[in-house]
Amino acid sequence: MPKVKVGFVGVGFMGQLAHLSQYVRWPELCDVVAISDLRYEMANEVGRRYGIPNVYRSHKEMFANEKLDAVVAPQPYGHHRAIIPEVLKEKIPLFTEKPLALSVEAGQELVDLAAKDNILYMVGYHKRSDPAMEYAKMKVRDWQKTGVAGKMRMVRVQMPPGNWVSGAPAMVLTEEPYPPIVRETTVPGFDEEHATAYDVFVNYYIHQVNALRFFLGDISLSYADPSGVMLAVHNQEGVCGSLEMATYNTSNDWQEKVFIGFEKGYIKVDLTPPLADRNASRITIMEDYAQQIITQPILPPLSAMTNQARNFLLAVRGERPAPCIAAEAVKDLQLARDYIRMLG
Repeated sequence: MPKVKVGFVGVGFMGQLAHLSQYVRWPELCDVVAISDLRYEMANEVGRRYGIPNVYRSHKEMFANEKLDAVVAPQPYGHHRAIIPEVLKEKIPLFTEKPLALSVEAGQELVDLAAKDNILYMVGYHKRSDPAMEYAKMKVRDWQKTGVAGKMRMVRVQMPPGNWVSGAPAMVLTEEPYPPIVRETTVPGFDEEHATAYDVFVNYYIHQVNALRFFLGDISLSYADPSGVMLAVHNQEGVCGSLEMATYNTSNDWQEKVFIGFEKGYIKVDLTPPLADRNASRITIMEDYAQQIITQPILPPLSAMTNQARNFLLAVRGERPAPCIAAEAVKDLQLARDYIRMLG
């Protein structure tokens, strides 16, 4: 099958370190043929570093001159409402960062635009592409299908703030000013204080909300701790989940964990920092239905970001479903809105 021709809309911090640097690692699957950024001097330097043949001053200029098979638009989520509708007009597969947008309303607008033209729109919940999380999901499905470990009892996610950029290479920087882009700032139904709290929550914890849904399926909010330390959810089968947020901070490392408990065993994932390069997360499995056994599968040194790029390319090629599409991602914004409302 021909390689996927990829274009980038934005090559700033996340564009370089979380995405472009990962796509160029899959030359058998894709060619990154073009990049665009309003900071043209920076884009040219990025193009030289990564060997990208064509550099443009805007996405409109890039689309006018390139025949692309897929677009990666790693914009800040507050910019999605202003920029992504123009990208969707190209009617080609699209990847953006998480969350889908700031507000539920803006997110739903993007879902509807993508659905109108049947566009593959993948949202960057990279934890779903972490090899340890993929392994855990496979094990959960096996236990649920066979019933060998009994019923699922709960899912617990811990995400204390820490050094999330650990291991990231240096990015290309210039002195160009950050371009003026209209940012989505209002959240319907919230005053300024609650809109700010909502914005902070989706920025820091929407990944973990999505991780709960990864294992539990559709979830509803059960409880919001007034101190902002934790929340609880449940799925349609009544299985509970919890997200523990800033219970403590770490200055030098990253201590994010996922725990999935069954009646006769558990699966635990110790996640690496989001921008850690070529580091595998760790998975521990305890089984106690024939005899008690603890195993720790050795996974390839493949980071979640690197594997996420591969998963998007394979989805574009029709070889696998995207880990999380826009129509699913809007549910995370809905739960975040419910959380802030429940806090009062």
